[in-house]
Amino acid sequence: MTPEQLEWSRTRDELVSVIKDLGFQEELGSEIAKILGSPKAMRRMISYLYYVKPNKADILVDEALAIASEIAAWKEKKASEEANERYNEVLNFGFDIEE
Repeated sequence: MTPEQLEWSRTRDELVSVIKDLGFQEELGSEIAKILGSPKAMRRMISYLYYVKPNKADILVDEALAIASEIAAWKEKKASEEANERYNEVLNFGFDIEE
């Protein structure tokens, strides 16, 4: 197992454990971990769970979807900024093609 996989697994286990401690099923925790996808997002969810301690599954799922949505929007913004930067380089300096 790679270090990244080990980190993902440990963070997932912690998330599932916190969700179970709040009285929800383990399967819900596993599905939320899949939705979030990264250890950083899962840690953000864990912090939310410790702070808010939601008592309904729909609140828990809504927060997981909100976190996933924010991350997707951030990634899209970064990709757009990079594409815009490359486009501006082409406009300012032209194509740098060696023959």
